[in-house]
Amino acid sequence: MDLLDTLTAKGLRGEVPTREEALAVLATTDDELLDVVAAAGKVRRRWFGRRVKLNYLVNLKSGLCPEDCSYCSQRLGSKAEILKYTWLKPDQAADAARAGVAGGAKRVCLVASGRGPTDRDIDRVTDTMAAIKEADPEVEICVCLGLLSDNQAERLKAAGADAYNHNLNTSEGTYGTITKTHTYADRVDTVQKAHGAGLSACSGLIAGMGESDEDLVDVVFALRELGSDSVPVNFLIPFEGTPLAKEWNLTPQRCLRILAMVRFVNPDTEVRIAGGREVHLRTMQPLGLHIANSIFLGDYLTSEGQAGQTDLDMIKDAGFEVEGAGEATLPRHRADVAEAAQAGGGCGTAASACGSGGGCGPCGGHSHTPAVTASAEPAEETTDSGEPGGELRSDLVKVRRRGAGTELAPNA
Repeated sequence: MDLLDTLTAKGLRGEVPTREEALAVLATTDDELLDVVAAAGKVRRRWFGRRVKLNYLVNLKSGLCPEDCSYCSQRLGSKAEILKYTWLKPDQAADAARAGVAGGAKRVCLVASGRGPTDRDIDRVTDTMAAIKEADPEVEICVCLGLLSDNQAERLKAAGADAYNHNLNTSEGTYGTITKTHTYADRVDTVQKAHGAGLSACSGLIAGMGESDEDLVDVVFALRELGSDSVPVNFLIPFEGTPLAKEWNLTPQRCLRILAMVRFVNPDTEVRIAGGREVHLRTMQPLGLHIANSIFLGDYLTSEGQAGQTDLDMIKDAGFEVEGAGEATLPRHRADVAEAAQAGGGCGTAASACGSGGGCGPCGGHSHTPAVTASAEPAEETTDSGEPGGELRSDLVKVRRRGAGTELAPNA
């Protein structure tokens, strides 16, 4: 079809589609789905070959967050039966990180719930990064601590952090409907602080919160303009005990269309399938690898992921390969800009730079402890355009009961 031919040609040249073209991707039908995946796959392979980057989450501090983000199981007032614990010691976090690296993870994401870090918290994370780097100097470290104050990004950069995650989550126009304790502008400011300090900016979205196609396109273009080096695409996990517990708005087909739209708008950017892929993509996860070039290995922050070995088998069976520690993730032209920005202590505005709350995207273990499952009301019937529907799979929403902060081994 003309639309996909146009999008493919633009993507192969590293050009960005129009808003209308991005919206048209989301409006394609299920009959056209494989054509959409194939077109996005050509763009993905042009810039990233058949490599899949593995990332591993370590939840340094779980629950007890004062923010009111409606999607989050760690939010103020959440009744979700998640693990709650204060800061892990550096050696505990380093042990958890080693499990992920042993499973093939190239990047470790250190996450802590809360509005933002204190100076003492920055010291804690600095000690943790030192312990991780001592064991494996080549591992990438991404930090996610919420809203940053002045000079905190510089301190993290000086201590060895490679990237900082802070997601925009949804469009500016609808942000106030999901969070009241901070603003969209606060999130943009933190991404800019991180980028300005020379950290690779990792910022993404959450789909499935009841947003419109226009909202999705708005946030993806905003991420492009901010200069995100990696864009995590999360699919809402409707945790029992949160305000969005009954928001089952996604089908596997809808998720693939969203991923394809993100890829077309960010042809040469790391696109990561993040929280909720097991719940919403289900058996169609391998198709997602033809669009995205990055995933999380194993478990998420507060929910179980697919078994780590299953992830590795899926990558191999789909004809992809795990990206090695010595391989550059971003294409050379993007990597050159990022390296220059880091050497110069920042890259200024997105327009003059590269073209990466709290919450590292997924709020999101197999164990001998019974998993807690979420429930939801029956969904409405779907239409061919990928609106809510199909039998709910709330049995897949399992609260994490292993890994960091527990006595059970992590899933890596």
